[in-house]
Amino acid sequence: AYLSRTRNTEAVARMIQAHSGGDLFEIRPAAAYPQNYQACVDQVQRENSRSYLPPLVGTLPDLSAYDTVFVGFPTWGMQLPPPVKSFLAAAGWHKQTILPFNTHAGYGAGHSFETIRSMRPQNKVLSGLSLEGGYERRGIMLAIQGEKARAAEKQVSNWLNQHHIPNQG
Repeated sequence: AYLSRTRNTEAVARMIQAHSGGDLFEIRPAAAYPQNYQACVDQVQRENSRSYLPPLVGTLPDLSAYDTVFVGFPTWGMQLPPPVKSFLAAAGWHKQTILPFNTHAGYGAGHSFETIRSMRPQNKVLSGLSLEGGYERRGIMLAIQGEKARAAEKQVSNWLNQHHIPNQG
């Protein structure tokens, strides 16, 4: 499951899918976030300050069918994006292992991995993967392509191997 604003997190999700053979689910908020970067950041800060969980589009997957769920997202304001919090708060979770992954513009994952652990205390949350993606503030959107994608694929493969996720690809 992934949320991706600039397609960097989606690129990593597809690498994970190619390795693991898993299914993809795009986390999409019912109301789109502003295209303007600063307006989006401002909205996210308001939502986080109110603990707002935005409604999502579509039917969530039946999570009971999975032992492991990868959850991917960009860093928004050094926090877990509200739509991902909505996904984590949704019914249907059992004892799955969660592997979080993140893309960012040089600031890292912030507090997002800890937030996942606090929101899903009944789940085992393994160490996350955080990759540098685009720089929306500078107009650089999809950055995980070409040589950077090849480097990211190596990091993804190493991370998955570290967690004993077999290569199905």
